[in-house]
Amino acid sequence: MTLSLTHTHGDRITVSHGPQEAELLSYVYRPEAAWEAPKPYLHPLRTLSGAAVTDYRPNDHRWHKGLQLTASHLSGQNLWGGNTYVHGQGYVALPERIGSMAHTAFDEVSVRPDRAVIAERLTWHPYDGELWADEERRIEVADVDTGSGSWSLTWTSSVTNRREEPLSFGSPTTHGRPAAGYTGLFWRGPRAFRDGRIFTAGQDDGDLMGVQSPWLAYSGEHDERDGHATLVFEHAPANDHLGEKGTHPAHWFVRNDPFAAVAPSWAFHEELVLSPGDTLTRAYRVHIADGAWDQERVSAHLEARPW
Repeated sequence: MTLSLTHTHGDRITVSHGPQEAELLSYVYRPEAAWEAPKPYLHPLRTLSGAAVTDYRPNDHRWHKGLQLTASHLSGQNLWGGNTYVHGQGYVALPERIGSMAHTAFDEVSVRPDRAVIAERLTWHPYDGELWADEERRIEVADVDTGSGSWSLTWTSSVTNRREEPLSFGSPTTHGRPAAGYTGLFWRGPRAFRDGRIFTAGQDDGDLMGVQSPWLAYSGEHDERDGHATLVFEHAPANDHLGEKGTHPAHWFVRNDPFAAVAPSWAFHEELVLSPGDTLTRAYRVHIADGAWDQERVSAHLEARPW
């Protein structure tokens, strides 16, 4: 099925498919509200049948925007948005800690019938605007398969520390709040996906907060239309390694109550420290499918599409 691309300069890039140019995603890179830690994001993401599988600025967390790269605790700054978790005080309004990720330029915006590419350069900043990091980001759309009713999105980010001191990536859990290890790539699902089914290769539903697995799937039922959708999140095997410093395994942050959310956390139980001049590279794939998939179907799908 043929892909197409539309670039509204200064605002967003939209990738569509098929003769009717049905939208699969929009990548929005214009700045937004400072309190929400401005950063580019993907919303909406849609299945091949056109069903939205992301939420945007929900009333419980205005800074949740589709699928985005976040840093909830970064050397004392909050590039996540909203209040900042402080041990012993809970979530506190600290606007002087709210940072941003800013679009700098696109190295590639291209499309061919079977693949679309968005390659972007960004800068990361604390509240005062100092340069803390450069990022090279690559988002690819591929594997559009009408037979399985699915398509895939690959997100790769390489973040280089430009400070003269280490960058420490943490989370509310590394700062004292249990089961709140969110940071890194973060998905917020539609409100209708609350109480959705969550499973991995080794566990079918149940409490999956903080588990380790090469993939995690989330299946939810739509409002307004019949049927379900399933999202399968994969992290690349190399993500568990941090160069010469050895391993830093990823753990899944996942909730289906009070809302649908998934993040392959960079720093669930312990901080990830990036030395000056070093680069952290992480790659993920998200498979977006119509229907309620099970473990067997997910496993077969991934085996046919190895990293």
